[in-house]
Amino acid sequence: MRLSNLADYAIVIMAATARKCGGGRVSAADLAQETGIPVPTAQKIVSKLSAAGLLRSTRGAGGGLQLARPAAAISMADIVEAIEGPIALVTCIDTGDCAVDHECTVKPHWPVVNAAVRGALADVSLAKIAGSAPAQKELA
Repeated sequence: MRLSNLADYAIVIMAATARKCGGGRVSAADLAQETGIPVPTAQKIVSKLSAAGLLRSTRGAGGGLQLARPAAAISMADIVEAIEGPIALVTCIDTGDCAVDHECTVKPHWPVVNAAVRGALADVSLAKIAGSAPAQKELA
């Protein structure tokens, strides 16, 4: 399983926004320049993140983008879902479209797997991502 390039880029853009927002608003073009993501792609991602309520956009002089919530209150799961939609590793869970649904013994287990993946992504906040230290795995 891999995240799409757009989801990956969205995480990069949100981290850059989090690092810059202490100094005010930032433009999609500024984020594109800082991250190396092409401007049209950055604009598309910013639009999706704004629609999902993760970024707030202000027009006019002094306008630009800023986080809609504190970085600590935004998770990697929030960002991925803003771009990809609900986290579901197989299509039968979110669409119900499966040719072997009537005899499938695996389907009841996918919600547990999906929840575990979402939980792992939800445990990584934007504040952690935007910081310089990589996330540390806790020993159980």
